[in-house]
Amino acid sequence: MNRRVTIAYLAGLGLLLLAPNFIYPILVMKVLCFALFACAFNLLLGYTGLLSFGHAVFLGSAAYVTGHALKVWELPTLVGLLAGTVAAAALGWVIGSLAIRRQGIYFAMVTLALAQMVFFFFLQAPFTGGEDGLQGVPRGTLFGLDLANDINLYYLVAAIFSASFWLIQRTIHSPFGQILKAIRENEPRAISLGYDVAKYKLLAFVLSAGLAGLAGATKTLVFKFATLTDAHWHTSGEVVLMTLLGGMGTVFGPLVGATIIVTLQNELADKVGSLVTVIMGAIFVICVLAFRRGIVGESLALYKRMIGQKT
Repeated sequence: MNRRVTIAYLAGLGLLLLAPNFIYPILVMKVLCFALFACAFNLLLGYTGLLSFGHAVFLGSAAYVTGHALKVWELPTLVGLLAGTVAAAALGWVIGSLAIRRQGIYFAMVTLALAQMVFFFFLQAPFTGGEDGLQGVPRGTLFGLDLANDINLYYLVAAIFSASFWLIQRTIHSPFGQILKAIRENEPRAISLGYDVAKYKLLAFVLSAGLAGLAGATKTLVFKFATLTDAHWHTSGEVVLMTLLGGMGTVFGPLVGATIIVTLQNELADKVGSLVTVIMGAIFVICVLAFRRGIVGESLALYKRMIGQKT
């Protein structure tokens, strides 16, 4: 099994390196940004059991901070990315500190309410550009590479995604990750074992927010603008769909879900217009009714059944 997992990782890395030779690099970078966003959300929902309806606020806040740092403050690209990530993590600490006081649907509603408050702040704040957004963000250079070149930027985005994906996997399989799973499965029992559940929930929330912020900061670098859409509740709904479609609580599920949703949106936007949202809704309904464990989850379950029959 370990050999197969290693082969799968190496094959994925090879495809990631070769992808810009066959697919439009901007599209692949968009997929990677949203895949990182979905993986960060899955860390919170799939492995901690916390459903956030306002996770796009971290994507959007990092996008605005990074864009402002690069365009107005003229900071180096790496510093701008770090600034956006830290800002999202700090906002995650503030929102998480308030939200973890509640559980279940009440937790979800608190995150949505606080996210909407931040959204309306972005709508009114002068540095965000309001409904026009923050446009003309320079990509700059990094380690002597001109990031205005899409291929150079692609490999930077691929490196950011790979490092973040590795960090998420290490977190999941660490003792910290095992405690998060215990909280998801049976929170009262975790408390009875002496764990400070509130502290672990907050740490998971901040880590998820920071990684979501890194996705937003990278997305600003790719498209050279940040808009209110990045922080809108609709984007929060999309990341939920990506995670459930791919497979909540699975390693590759969010990546698969993000790839499908982003690709469909890109291919159908010019053909069906606003009906894209209807199609996404239909996909969500089919996912819930037909394969509740998601594509990857159902595939793993089928694989285990086949192995069990052979043995």
